[in-house]
Amino acid sequence: MPDSARHVIFRVDSGRYALPLPAVREVVVTPELTTRVPRAPKAVTGVVNLRGRVVTVVDLRPLLGMGEAAGASPKLLLLDRGRRDLALAVAEVEAIEELSRLPEAKAGTGLVQGVALWGSLEVRVLDVEALEARVTGLFQGS
Repeated sequence: MPDSARHVIFRVDSGRYALPLPAVREVVVTPELTTRVPRAPKAVTGVVNLRGRVVTVVDLRPLLGMGEAAGASPKLLLLDRGRRDLALAVAEVEAIEELSRLPEAKAGTGLVQGVALWGSLEVRVLDVEALEARVTGLFQGS
């Protein structure tokens, strides 16, 4: 993670996470109609139609080791991943801010790239490449 860069800060349950701003195409309110995909992994809540494009919706909770969602998440973060349309279900988008990595924070593992400070709050910065690889692995049975 660079020393300082703009990030989208969001909540998953009570935890705060961030993704680099260039990785996020847009934030949308979760459409009422989400179509469940038969035999899809549990982290894949379904697909939605956004302006004529079929977008796969992924619940971050299972990927972050939190268990399954109790209900639908109110917001979707659409990732800018080229031809693949992928949305992350999140509780709330809180801000777009410049974040600096905490000097004492160790390198992250798995999906968490590192820890940054937002005001007095710690924010886990997710690795968008690792996240995409994990989602792809869900469909390949990894």
